[in-house]
Amino acid sequence: MKNLSLISWNVNGIRAGYKKGFLDWLNSAAPDVLCLQETKARSDQLPDELANPLGYHSYWHSATKAGYSGTALLSREAPISVEFGLGVKKYDQEGRTIIAEYPEFTLLNCYFPNGGNDLGRVPFKLGFYAAFLRKCEQLRAQGRTVIFCGDVNTAHNEIDLARPRENMKNTGFLPEERAWIDKIIKKGYLDCFRHFYPDLEAQYSWWSNRTNARGRNIGWRLDYFFIVSEGIKQVSDAFILPEVTGSDHCPVGIHLRTKK
Repeated sequence: MKNLSLISWNVNGIRAGYKKGFLDWLNSAAPDVLCLQETKARSDQLPDELANPLGYHSYWHSATKAGYSGTALLSREAPISVEFGLGVKKYDQEGRTIIAEYPEFTLLNCYFPNGGNDLGRVPFKLGFYAAFLRKCEQLRAQGRTVIFCGDVNTAHNEIDLARPRENMKNTGFLPEERAWIDKIIKKGYLDCFRHFYPDLEAQYSWWSNRTNARGRNIGWRLDYFFIVSEGIKQVSDAFILPEVTGSDHCPVGIHLRTKK
């Protein structure tokens, strides 16, 4: 048996992260698979040591709009196949999804849309959620062990943010956004962190850059790993790494047992 480390991190700009020591962290943490969101760059805009880190196969999915959105996958083992997007142009042009097939699981790395301070993009976000779940269900119907991770841009329950009452009408904690997470759980997808730590409070992965929110741990848990219930026996632990700086988000991850 192998014990793989899978980590997801919204870096809020990979070029900024590079200047803040991203590669030092990568070499130290040495995950088997690293999923990045909000990369905000094309791979040809990056130094080669960042676009193609030593020891990793790298895959970049950039938005059509410059300096916006984007995802990347760094994997020690080359996946069997890699697919970019959900097959829906209005979503795929934002570079939000990378799907990697491995021998024992299929991993979807996703940067889910933000609903906007004025809530103007909430319909777009909910449409994306629906399309994403359809994709997951298609893969699951093919017998795949589906894992998805990334910045979901919604805190599920009151335990998942420091100030739930003040945020009931803000994107990221709207009833219709939270209802989607309820829906995927009813479909049989498990929130890996809450599976292991159902009642652990003050566990967040994003903090506003204003008002020293991170120092006071006034945060939100927006970043997740989900796995189909039939695959949870392969997961030995889930974790959040709030001590890792360089972004307004911190990395989250799971340890996954595989036979090969």
